[in-house]
Amino acid sequence: MIFAGIGAIVVDQVSGGAITHLGVALTWGLIVMVMIYTFGDLSGAHLNPAVSIGFTVAGRFPLRELPPYLIAQLTGALAASETIHLLFPKNSLLGSTLPAGSSLQSFILEFLLTLILMIVILNVSHGAKEKGITAGIAIGATIGLEALFAGPICGASMNPARSLAPALVSGHLEHLWIYLIAPVLGAIASVPLFRLLRGGKSNADEQINIIRKK
Repeated sequence: MIFAGIGAIVVDQVSGGAITHLGVALTWGLIVMVMIYTFGDLSGAHLNPAVSIGFTVAGRFPLRELPPYLIAQLTGALAASETIHLLFPKNSLLGSTLPAGSSLQSFILEFLLTLILMIVILNVSHGAKEKGITAGIAIGATIGLEALFAGPICGASMNPARSLAPALVSGHLEHLWIYLIAPVLGAIASVPLFRLLRGGKSNADEQINIIRKK
């Protein structure tokens, strides 16, 4: 996911805008959709630490499995960023997320974007598995849509690993705190809001409890 996403940003920059902002947003949405349909039934297609944390807070993902997933997500993101750096060594940002306006503006946007994304994921997923007839389309479309309208302002990261890896490789650590904290808080805040909107526990939550009792 990171290779395709930040790769689209870097190629757009070095090609003089051949991909365009619309193309970059579509790339993020499409690659997430593809990964969900490819690996959703295997690992849940957990590509985002904030989402994994959100699932854990929602009681859909075991806390003991969270550290290995976070390590895998960061390792994959770092490997992808290093690969892009090798391919485009003259690019200084490597797709790093940086606010175009104030830090507060981007923080609020990242918080809200991740909150919306997590609510969508909680609605279309089963347990911690992001796979179903509509899951990949709904989640990919949400990411593409949010990247499309919010990307020019805050970068529309919604993913701590996506922001941390290129920042570490490129050395652009300024404002990184926004993209590490806001998405996690947004994902956590989505859980009680999701349950409120669903009138309590969702059907998926009830199914999980039944399975646990068995």
